[in-house]
This record gives sequence, C-alpha cells and structure tokens, in this order.
Amino acid sequence: MTEPIRHPRFAAIPIVTRAAGTTIPTIYGDFTALAYRTVGGEEHVAFVMGDVVGRADVLVRLHSECLTGDLFGSLRCDCGSQLHRALETIGELGCGVVVYLRGHEGRGIGIAHKFQAYELQDRGRDTVEANLDLGFPADAREYSVAAAVLADLGIRSLRLLTNNPAKAEALISHGFAVIERVPIATSPNAHNLRYLRTKRDKFGHVLDLPDALPNEA
Repeated sequence: MTEPIRHPRFAAIPIVTRAAGTTIPTIYGDFTALAYRTVGGEEHVAFVMGDVVGRADVLVRLHSECLTGDLFGSLRCDCGSQLHRALETIGELGCGVVVYLRGHEGRGIGIAHKFQAYELQDRGRDTVEANLDLGFPADAREYSVAAAVLADLGIRSLRLLTNNPAKAEALISHGFAVIERVPIATSPNAHNLRYLRTKRDKFGHVLDLPDALPNEA
C-alpha cells in the first residue's frame, strides 16, 4: 500500500491511496488494473494500457459507475456502450486510461434512488426533473478523486474521451491540461433517446441525435 495521494491543487488534503494493482486480460487487450481507496473507504479503479507517465496526449475516460448499464446491459442509458467503446478505443491505440468512479450511480444519488427516479421518469419526468423531485441536485457528481488518480499515474495533460464538457472543465479546474475533448459515439435506441436528449439539452452534452427513430416517426 502506498502513501495517500494528494490532490494536485490542495496538497495538504490526502484523497486516495493506491491499494493494489494487477494485470487484467480483456477482449480489448491487457490492462493494468489499479485499485484506489479514499480516506472514507470508497474504492475506485483505473484500467491503464501502455506507458502513460508524462505523456501529453494520453486518452482518458472518466467513467461514472452505472450498475444497470455497465453490468446488466440496460438500454435506458448509454453508459455500458460508452464504457466498452472507451476500452475498445484504448485497446486499438495501445495506450490510455479508464478511471472507473464508484459512487456516481444515478449522477451521484445511488442505485435505490436511481430506481425511484426511473419510476418518476416512467410517469413523464425527465432525468433532471426526477432527481430534483427526489430532493437531489440534478447532478451530484464531482471529480477530485479522478484528479488524484490521474496525478498518481503521472498524467497532467490529456485527451478526454467524453461528450460532457463539464468533465473537461472539472479537470481543468484541478490543474490539468485537457488538450482535446474526444467524442464517444453510441447508437441511440427507443429506450434511451429521451434520456440522451435531456443530456444534450439540459446538461450540455455534445450529442448528434436524430429527430426521431424509425419507430417514433
């Protein structure tokens, strides 16, 4: 176990400790998997491929935990598709990092509350409205842990694989140089098109979406 990693802008505050590392072979190639633990006991993961230390063009994906999409293949979101597209892209390049951020379920409200939000969405509310109706912020996620993980990996300048400009802004505010935002494309479906429109229209995600799917016309 290493010493606690300190936030690049707030050097007096320990954020995470690198707890373990191993090699994980995947269908996209072999990754070095690193486990990080916060001072509160929350665990996060970085999947690293290639030599990323000191490189100015490392492709990075900050991926928010989504049990339904990542594990169960839910079609209500595009999370699982984005995760696998990121791993595939990094595998093709032979270099890059996926930081998997636990505690981000439902934009930070947790799995049970996320299901409650889905119930509200089934009755006509959108993602933002449902979270607010439950008494939560529209998006409660923050990225200081991701910043600490990237700092530990020796990354200061990166290409960020995301459709969400807010993630780039968060890393920039923590002292990183985001030299490019790389879009991550997935295919909308009848179950998630409204959700994707909400991400575009209310969260500012850069998404090229159809006006309607064939079954909506």
